[in-house]
Amino acid sequence: MPTAEKARTIEQARGWYGKSVGLVFTDYRGLKVKEMQQLRRDLRAKGGEIHILKNTLFRIAAGEDTARMPAELHNGTTAVTFVFENEAQVTKSLLDYARTNRKLIVKGGFFGGKALTAKQVEALSELPPREVLIAQVIGAIAAPLTNLVTVIEALYADPIRVIGAVADKFAEGSPKPSLAAPEPEVEVEEPEFPAAVAAGGPEMTEGEASSEEPDAVAPSSPEPEASVAAETPSEASTEAPSDTNSSEGSGAGE
Repeated sequence: MPTAEKARTIEQARGWYGKSVGLVFTDYRGLKVKEMQQLRRDLRAKGGEIHILKNTLFRIAAGEDTARMPAELHNGTTAVTFVFENEAQVTKSLLDYARTNRKLIVKGGFFGGKALTAKQVEALSELPPREVLIAQVIGAIAAPLTNLVTVIEALYADPIRVIGAVADKFAEGSPKPSLAAPEPEVEVEEPEFPAAVAAGGPEMTEGEASSEEPDAVAPSSPEPEASVAAETPSEASTEAPSDTNSSEGSGAGE
């Protein structure tokens, strides 16, 4: 059974672990108390806390997640940095201190349920701050959407420009197009007449028109008129004697 002090330490470690978004394990062997206090202040200003815990107590506080952490991270002389926010800034502050003070050695980390090597922790420290990283991600997502909106606007704008150009052409003086549907054109077939009728010759009866081909009809000539003129004097001569005889007869009778 753990003592009351150990139980209190385990409870505190559980609270730190529950609030953290990641852990960084370091070997602090040879580090002085003042140096550790300075490092603790720097990390707290960035959003993290470093604590020296017994490995057995830390395992109890981490619970089942300990199985996913490499054994070398929570064995030996170990100080655990609980990262509550600003992962990049906290890890960068920790690595910067380790570069100036060789007594502090970064062993690895544990973020998002995955173990990280010392090199991966260093790569994490080179990321931009969370706010900048979120802005970059949003910008990367928004850029294709902006391009898509531009393409859609262009697709709608082109037909509008064409319609506007046509409207301008009509406005310049061309008659406005009628909105009513145009009446269909009806083709009237004209009757075919023989060449003689078309030239002003004598009219033909329906029987003659149907029996004779248009090509067989001879062109009109003035002969019918001549024959009519010739017949007129003969008729007058025949009628004149009758008038003379009648007059003579009437005179004779008298």
